[in-house]
Amino acid sequence: MARPYILHMFTPGRQASPFDVNMAIDAGYEHVIPYAEVTRDNIAALTQDAIFSRGPKGVASTGLFIGGRDVVLAADMLDAARKAMVPPFAVSVFADPSGSYTTAAALVAAVERQLRKAHRTDFSGRRVLVLGGGGAVGRVAGALASQLGAQVWLSNRTDETQAVRISRETNARFNAQTEGLLIRSADALRAALADADIVFATASAGVQVVGEADRAAAGKLLVAADVNAVPPAGIAGVDAMDDGKGIGAGRAVGVGALAIGNIKYQVQHRLFLAMREAAGPVYLGFPEAMAMARTVAAELP
Repeated sequence: MARPYILHMFTPGRQASPFDVNMAIDAGYEHVIPYAEVTRDNIAALTQDAIFSRGPKGVASTGLFIGGRDVVLAADMLDAARKAMVPPFAVSVFADPSGSYTTAAALVAAVERQLRKAHRTDFSGRRVLVLGGGGAVGRVAGALASQLGAQVWLSNRTDETQAVRISRETNARFNAQTEGLLIRSADALRAALADADIVFATASAGVQVVGEADRAAAGKLLVAADVNAVPPAGIAGVDAMDDGKGIGAGRAVGVGALAIGNIKYQVQHRLFLAMREAAGPVYLGFPEAMAMARTVAAELP
């Protein structure tokens, strides 16, 4: 009898994400079991419980998923789970805390696509301002843009010390080169926008971070991308459905939340499938999410 597909979902928080549960089941996992309050300290033991109980053949029908909200912790947990494997007892592992790895990858791939279509350029040498740069999606998107050659600012509205700390942690863990930037006033925002070629709006849902007057200060702007699907738009003039639509009278184009979300959905779905269909164990984090997002984006008209 064929072994059923089992996915063990580990989260440091109090509950797993229903979004991730739905995505896993739609990708063909027959049994999805969530585990709360899993951290670096106990993920190795739980991983070995999962691999040894099914035998060398059963591990092919077993997967691990790492969620939560902390992008650095999730990366550490992915590494710890991988090190806990004892071949031939080894299973695939996919980390995507708060959907941030797949969302950030989709954001960067969608913007890269528009840079090429609308401006015949890419991220290399471009200045990227990440509004909401202390959040999960903002940090990973900033790291990915940096790895593609951009100069990246991770903005923060709280204090400069926190902005610098988040940037340094992001750089150290994700092999990036970003800078922390404190933006507390409209003047500071407009000064930052004036230097930006690209803007990522990754702040909380339902919060507008760039108004019409602010956007007018962004004279060099090529692409503005907003992951916020909850009104009002995070960037004035960028609608959720936009995918390369012009903004205002300048040359900038917008990428909206649903255009990004379409790529994100495909990326997460395909990575779940990749785990389930792989001939051997695979380990999927934000680099693999970025590679998949570029593949999905390249398929779009």
